[in-house]
Amino acid sequence: MEDVAGPGNAGGDPHSSPPPTVHPNLKPELVAPPKYSIMSRHGTGTTGQTIPLLANHFKVSVNAPDAVFYQYFVRITLEDKIAVEGKGIGRKLIDRLYQTYSSELGGKKFAYDGDKALYTLGPLPQRRLEFSVVLEETFAKHENESPSGTDKRSRRSFQSKTFNVEISYAAEIPLKSIALALRGVDVDNTQDALKVLDIILRQQAANRGCLLVRQSFFHDDSRNFVDVGAGVKGVRGFHSSFRPTQGGLSLNMDVSTTMILTPGPVIDFLITNQDVREARYIDWVKAKKMLKNMRINARHRNMEFKVIGLSEKPCNQQYFPMKLKSANGTSEGQTVEITVYEYFTKHCGVELTSSQYMPCLDVGKPKRPNYLPLELCSLVSLQRYTKALSSMQRASLVEKSRQKPHERIRTVTDAVKKYQYDDDPMLATCGISIEKQLTQVNGRVLETPKLKVGNSDDCIPHKGRWNFNNKTLFNPTRIDRWLVVNFSARCDTSHISRELINVGGRRAL
Repeated sequence: MEDVAGPGNAGGDPHSSPPPTVHPNLKPELVAPPKYSIMSRHGTGTTGQTIPLLANHFKVSVNAPDAVFYQYFVRITLEDKIAVEGKGIGRKLIDRLYQTYSSELGGKKFAYDGDKALYTLGPLPQRRLEFSVVLEETFAKHENESPSGTDKRSRRSFQSKTFNVEISYAAEIPLKSIALALRGVDVDNTQDALKVLDIILRQQAANRGCLLVRQSFFHDDSRNFVDVGAGVKGVRGFHSSFRPTQGGLSLNMDVSTTMILTPGPVIDFLITNQDVREARYIDWVKAKKMLKNMRINARHRNMEFKVIGLSEKPCNQQYFPMKLKSANGTSEGQTVEITVYEYFTKHCGVELTSSQYMPCLDVGKPKRPNYLPLELCSLVSLQRYTKALSSMQRASLVEKSRQKPHERIRTVTDAVKKYQYDDDPMLATCGISIEKQLTQVNGRVLETPKLKVGNSDDCIPHKGRWNFNNKTLFNPTRIDRWLVVNFSARCDTSHISRELINVGGRRAL
C-alpha cells in the first residue's frame, strides 16, 4: 500500500495545496462581534379600562454612579496546602480574617459570596494578599472510640485550625454599567454589577443568621413555620434581588417558602415522620437514612454534632472501651468495656428512660464512633428538607401558605422597612437608597370574552367562571363508534355507557 502521508500532509489528501505561510511579524487581531440593534416597541396597548396597580418592586436611586467594585478571587487552604471545599466555613473564615487583619485590608468593607469571590468598593492595598487565619471551634474532647472516649468530656474545649487565605485581584466592575444599560447602551458587565448588589443582600441575611437558598432567606422564627405533616414544616421567608426595569433600577421583594425538618427532640421527629404511635414501632433502617448528615444538639452538653449513622445495638447493649482514671484524675492505663447506657447514667449523672432500648446516634467519624442516646438529642432548626413532598403535604402547604393580596402587601413592605437594606455600609457608600413603598403602575381591565354556545346563545362568565349547565355545543359532531374500557374498578360498565349517551344528548352530541 502506498503511503501518502508526507511531512507536510499527515494523513491528508496528497493533492491538496499546503496551508499559506503566515508572516512572523503579523499580529492577530480580535474581530469585533457584529452589533445588533434591539427592535423598538411600536407602542403599548390601549384596550380596556385603566386602573392603578401596585407591583412588588421598590424604586432604587443611585447617587454615586461612578463607584467601582473590585472583584477578588479567594482561595482557602489548610497548612498542608490542601484546598478547603466545605460549605459554611468560608464565611466564618472571612469574618475572622476581617477582625484580625482589618488594617491590612485598608479598613475596607467587602461582600463575600461564601465561595470564591469577594468584592470591595475601590481596590485593596495590594493586588495579591495572603493571610494566616486561626479558627477556633468548640468540640467534645475525647481520646478514643466511645461516647466520651477514655475519659469524660470536658465541659468546653477549644480546637484551633490554621487556614491560609489568598486574595488575588480578578476584575473591575463599574456601577455605572447599570445606569448605561437602563439608558439602552449595550454594556458587558451589567449583570456582574447586579450580581454584586445581590451578594450584598445575601451577606446581610447571612449576618442575621438566616437560612440562605439562592436569593431567598429564612429566619429562625417559629411564627413563620407551618406544619405540612410527616415531620416537615414550611418556613416563610423572602426573596430579594435588584432588577433593571423600564422605570429604572428597583428592588424586587416577594414572599418565599422552603421546607425544613421539624426542630425538636429526635424521637418525636421520628414518630411523626414515620406516622407511628410509639417509639417502639420506629423503622430504624428508615430512621438511619433520614437522620444521616443532619445536625443535632446534645442537651446534656449544649453542643452541636453531625449525625453519621446509628449504633448497631441498643443503648444498653452497645459497648465501648473506656480507660479508668485514678483519684487524682490521671489515667491508670486500664481499659474496661462499658455500655453507653451505663456510662451516661453512672459517669455523667444523666437519667435515661426509653432510649436505653433504642439505637444511639453516631456523631463521630467512620473509624471513631461517638454514641449519644436518642433522648438527649434534638434536631437543630433551619435544616432543609429537599425530598419531594407527597400530594397531601403539597395541598397542606398551599392551603397554609396562601395570603390575601393586602396581607402580602403588608408583609413585603414591613420587611423592607424592617431590614433597612440601604443602611448597609457598602450600599450607602454607593449612594443607593431604596423607597419604602411599592411601585405603582398602570394596568388595564379587558372586557370579558364571550363564548357562543348552541342556538347562537352567548355564554357570559360570572365572577370569572363560565357556567355550561343547560347549554349545548355551538357546532356538535356525531360520534359513530366508541367504546368503554374498564381496567380496574368493579362497576357496571353498561351503566357508565348509558350515562355517557345521556350526557352527550344533553350537549347535542
